[in-house]
Amino acid sequence: MTVLESKLTVLAAQQRLAMRRGIEKESLRAQPSGWLALTPHPEALGSALTHPHITTDYSESQLELITGVHSSVDGCLAELRAIHQFTYRCLQAQGDEMLWVSSMPSGLPTDETIPLGRYGSSNIGRAKSVYRMGLGHRYGRRMQTISGIHYNWSLPGLNNDDYFGLIRNFRRQAFLLLYLFGASPAVCSTFVEGRQHELQRLSDRTLYMPHGTSLRMGKLGYQSEAQATLAVSYNGLEGYADSLHDALTRPWPAYEALGIQNPGGDYNQLATTLLQIENEFYGTIRPKRTIASGERPLHALRERGVEYIEVRLMDLNPFVDIGIDANTLHFLDVFLLHCALSDSTPDSPEEIREIGLNQHLTAARGREPGLCLQRQGQSVALTDWANQILRELQPVAHALDQAQGTTAHADALAHAQRAVQEPDRLPSAQVLRAMAEQHGNGFVAFVRAQSQQAQTALLAAPWSAEQQARFDAMSAESLAAQRRIEAADTLPFEDFRQHYVSPDRLGLESPA
Repeated sequence: MTVLESKLTVLAAQQRLAMRRGIEKESLRAQPSGWLALTPHPEALGSALTHPHITTDYSESQLELITGVHSSVDGCLAELRAIHQFTYRCLQAQGDEMLWVSSMPSGLPTDETIPLGRYGSSNIGRAKSVYRMGLGHRYGRRMQTISGIHYNWSLPGLNNDDYFGLIRNFRRQAFLLLYLFGASPAVCSTFVEGRQHELQRLSDRTLYMPHGTSLRMGKLGYQSEAQATLAVSYNGLEGYADSLHDALTRPWPAYEALGIQNPGGDYNQLATTLLQIENEFYGTIRPKRTIASGERPLHALRERGVEYIEVRLMDLNPFVDIGIDANTLHFLDVFLLHCALSDSTPDSPEEIREIGLNQHLTAARGREPGLCLQRQGQSVALTDWANQILRELQPVAHALDQAQGTTAHADALAHAQRAVQEPDRLPSAQVLRAMAEQHGNGFVAFVRAQSQQAQTALLAAPWSAEQQARFDAMSAESLAAQRRIEAADTLPFEDFRQHYVSPDRLGLESPA
């Protein structure tokens, strides 16, 4: 019996294979034409500031749908579906908008006319909008219209070192998830207007990478010259926290030149440091801890340790009406449990550079025959490495199926193995094939059709009066909660901002 199998046996005996998961899913609101909707966040959806399940991300046009924590994949997806059903009904009631089912955005207007998220007149609401203004200045608004799915995952009994070991293993092998589940090989040309890029022209308004898997996770996605200077280590909570602390307190010349406010007194950003707040740090995976009201995330991590991890590299699957399916979640569960239980050596600056290179190669050229990645200074074929990982996942899938009385995990693993052998099965290949066969190689035409199909399917699905009443009540209560927050504010916004970004609130001591 291997060390991994021994750990699985112990976990199963202790009934600790009971993972917990939740989903945060971003989607743009789009017009029937395929262009970005510029209307305000629908009031029927409640307050984006306080609603527990429906908010916005960067843009006023970018919805974020959030499930609670679930002990089963089916329960998690059922809640995500219900949130979608309510959202589509609200959109239908107010007009003809739909949710855009691709990670890469719909047709975009000029950068400055992409609307920022608005959260009301309270100090915290204004801070959220100013933060987004800062992101727009720093990275451009178009980059922030990319959408993805975040998978929050935890396993009872893991400590800080266990979670950071998981994170290191995940980062080393994350290329496999980009390869298997990347679904954004093409984009509307409006996304890159005025920007340098390596994309090839496919049709009049469509650009692509012939063997690309996830443009969202490549050089066109969340990239930053400033953040590229960060040498974040994942060898433990203390080092990770110190890296973030440095980025949150280190002045950055270009952001200092921009200033907190413009000459007219309007706010440009929350802070002139390399990162305004913790969420600005982009990565494929994050350690997370639920925060108390007003608490900084870094303080929560330092005080109480890692509670769960957030996987951030999953594309929306445009062939699935809610963006992700049970097969994908079962594979993620196997992958993450394997990352948690396998030996995890410390990372190094050299390995971190390899990880970044492998991410970009897989995103841009993952289906290219014979593509090689870097592993410990050696060249290795992507498919050889992928097959090795998939073989190592087999005992984990078997243990989970035994514990849960199912074959879902083995089925998900078998599906992945077939996809490695037959790359035409991959979502990224399916996207390009559907574009070619049905939409004249048009990205917008393809996603518009898929978005309309998802809308039709979710509106036609069973929906009870009780479900409608429950969601209506949540929306009404969220609006009332926003009003209460606004009425309770007494502090001038500038005082609030200075207090919020103060280094004193980041915590200094890591937990033992």
